[in-house]
Amino acid sequence: MSLETVAPGLTPGTYNIDPAHSEVAFTIRHLMSKVRGTFTDFSGTVEIAEDLPKSSVNVEIKMASVDTRNSDRDNHLRSAEIFDVENHPVMTFRSTGLRTEGDVHYLDGELTIKGVTRPVSLETEFNGVGEDPWGGFRAGFSARTTINRKDWGVEFNIPLQGEKVLLSDKVDIQLEVQAVRA
Repeated sequence: MSLETVAPGLTPGTYNIDPAHSEVAFTIRHLMSKVRGTFTDFSGTVEIAEDLPKSSVNVEIKMASVDTRNSDRDNHLRSAEIFDVENHPVMTFRSTGLRTEGDVHYLDGELTIKGVTRPVSLETEFNGVGEDPWGGFRAGFSARTTINRKDWGVEFNIPLQGEKVLLSDKVDIQLEVQAVRA
């Protein structure tokens, strides 16, 4: 897997994630529809290696920055009942490898939420590179995965009539990342 084949124009080096032009988003079913949210305070680096599979990604997300456009819901998410941000202020992702299956590229890693670390695989897409108006060199990526929140100890739910519950266990995660070469 070569840089030129998978990510034309991407050059080795350290790239800092630009939070002003990136997004960490999630979607979860709530009752009969879906609720979307983001985390607005995050940072990280993408280390691009000459041998692409040896590249790495490290990200830290401040859990208190959760934003679902509803302050009551956001405060509940921050509470000990769900994210417990007082005792677990950050979520982290550390990559462990990059692989390709057919035409699909995966970034494998370890996601830590509430002190629980579990493996995840993010389906990734390289969106290109280019110079920005300020002389920086940027790279863009998209990634997505689905996790079961209970695997990380996020257990809160309310049973409803029949076998229904307030929240789905499944959480879809979507990432849009712009990173600037250091």
